[in-house]
Amino acid sequence: MKLAAKFPAQSGAANTKKKLGIWMLCIFLFVALSSTGLYGQKLDFDGLNMSMANLPRLSNAKTRSVSPENFTGEKGKGGMATEGTGARAARELGQKWKVSPSVVIKAGQTFIMADMKGSGAIQHIWMTPTGNNRFNILRIYWDGEKTPSVECPAGDFFACGMGQYTKVTSLAVCVNPGSGFNCYWQMPFRKGYKITMTNIDEKAMVLYYQIDYTLTDIPADMGYLHAQFRRVNPVPDKQDYTILDGVRGQGQYVGTYMTWGSNSPGWWGEGEIKFFMDGDKEFPTICGTGTEDYFCGSYGFQKPGTSEYQEFVTPYAGMPQAINSKEQPRFSLYRWHIMDPIRFEKDLKVTMQSLGWQSEGRYLHLKDDLSSVAFWYQTEPHAAFPKLPDKDSLSIK
Repeated sequence: MKLAAKFPAQSGAANTKKKLGIWMLCIFLFVALSSTGLYGQKLDFDGLNMSMANLPRLSNAKTRSVSPENFTGEKGKGGMATEGTGARAARELGQKWKVSPSVVIKAGQTFIMADMKGSGAIQHIWMTPTGNNRFNILRIYWDGEKTPSVECPAGDFFACGMGQYTKVTSLAVCVNPGSGFNCYWQMPFRKGYKITMTNIDEKAMVLYYQIDYTLTDIPADMGYLHAQFRRVNPVPDKQDYTILDGVRGQGQYVGTYMTWGSNSPGWWGEGEIKFFMDGDKEFPTICGTGTEDYFCGSYGFQKPGTSEYQEFVTPYAGMPQAINSKEQPRFSLYRWHIMDPIRFEKDLKVTMQSLGWQSEGRYLHLKDDLSSVAFWYQTEPHAAFPKLPDKDSLSIK
């Protein structure tokens, strides 16, 4: 009986030790697997090229944001201001209560909106600058470069270059009431980026802004975003208007924004766009069939059954604004080559013809007022940009 009673006691102790061992093993495996992320699944998604399809994918990319409430974008440093444009409104509430939502940029001043270090990509920019948007000059520098890769009036960069608000709804750019400029071009950088705003007006401007970016590794095959502004008024007789020229290196052209001021009565959009690439001289590799065709419309952008212009906005192309002034009709046009980028290996030139009609069904070269922003990605370094037009040459009168 005593011998029989001994075995159950020994069996219970052994079971306890066995259970303890199993629990210890489970804890060890849990810790080991958790440290690798998602129980052994490697997080190899870099957080770039976001879409509805990859939103569920987790990554080790870090999200950061620069604004007047966090000029450095540092983790845990937002909303710390005790001075700023909102200080008076927050005087009873104090710190944390919207003390610094915006900045004032004095006449002639250049303000550094962001100066970040590291590797990653800008994924969204929002801003609402006051004043004349042709006099607010946006510049973006990649990886410590001395000359900007983006240089143009803020309104034109956001496809709203006619000096007054107009709604724009597209994949790359959205302009929302009452003056919310939004940009969704993906902008990679490898060492850092700097963004400035220069106020060339004679009065101060107020700028609210937020730059949302991710810190992550950038693939070797990603180029840098470039945007260049040009204006000619009037286009010289029997000459094509140059949207972009002098590009050297490999890349792809991804978008055109134009403001078109018609200096002559009648239809203005018969001209062809031309892409000269990789050594093309007199004749281009790609030649369009008409201005309205290039901007994905047809037959004069007319409202069916009428002779009136039909404004439109789509994800890839649009004419968000048509001003039917007797003095000078003006048109705002965009075309994003998101699904059909124009790829080049060595060089690129882009031109547009200013062309209408005269009697007896003959084409007529027009001396119109044209301005544009060309958007493209390319390897660095980039060729020098032409000098930005002066204040008087930028103004729309």
